[in-house]
Amino acid sequence: MNPAELALHPFERPASLAELCRTLSTRAVRKEKTVLLAGGTDWIVERRLAPLESPDDLPLVLDVSRLPEMRTIHVAKEHAAIGAAATFLEIKSHPVLSRRVPVLTAMAREVGAVQIQARGTLGGNLATASPAADGAAALMALDADVVLASVTGERRVPLTQFFTGYRATRRAENEAIVRVEFALPGTGAHQMWRKVGTRAAQAISKVAFAAVVEFEHGRGVRAGFGMASVAPVTASLPTVRALALAPILASVSEEELEAATRRDITPIDDLRSTAAYRAHVAVALVKCFFRSLRTAIGS
Repeated sequence: MNPAELALHPFERPASLAELCRTLSTRAVRKEKTVLLAGGTDWIVERRLAPLESPDDLPLVLDVSRLPEMRTIHVAKEHAAIGAAATFLEIKSHPVLSRRVPVLTAMAREVGAVQIQARGTLGGNLATASPAADGAAALMALDADVVLASVTGERRVPLTQFFTGYRATRRAENEAIVRVEFALPGTGAHQMWRKVGTRAAQAISKVAFAAVVEFEHGRGVRAGFGMASVAPVTASLPTVRALALAPILASVSEEELEAATRRDITPIDDLRSTAAYRAHVAVALVKCFFRSLRTAIGS
């Protein structure tokens, strides 16, 4: 899609979140198609690849990039809230997030070239629901909640429950993703972000991995994982997570880690990689994280 084609769409810029919700509600009742647009880094590419649409059947484009309720990054002592229209550039440059949540800012530095970082948003990353989305993997490791708004108010959905299938989510047609929220990892939490692709920051991940483990007295007390490009949706690795919370981490064997990882993923062959390669890399990344975690804990 080029700018001239975008100009063919009916276009509005809601002045407030309330106005946006009213518009979404009205159009949902009428079963009219609507697109929420912030950075457009996914949607515009998808339109270029999609079949031609009738000029009479084009969706209404609602520009949400300037809504204050969706732009703010707020970090309190133990809690963070990131607006759905906050860009990856803003996230990677945030001083408190860089210090407290390096898994998130490391992801933002590699999500794409700087042009993508300046336009792309977390909300768009989640709404697109690509299983290769880097942002979803990092947020899943942080046990983030997705906050949705409609004319009836807000509701929260844990990110681990937000994706219902390939490119499908729990967001209703009358709702907008407003922000994501998560508890900040404790001081000293062990965090890791790794992206494996053809070119650093320039290609869709073959596999991306995020992990956060908090520990006390040599034992994991909170653990979160997210892995991209290894299943129809972002994988939360629940079996691996259970091993990270084992009473004695040193007792977890390499064989157990490999079995747990393979149990939690269902990679496929596609143009970017093979299922066998993805499984091999996924296992290697999990083992690498657990080795570094044991060192951090001192076990």
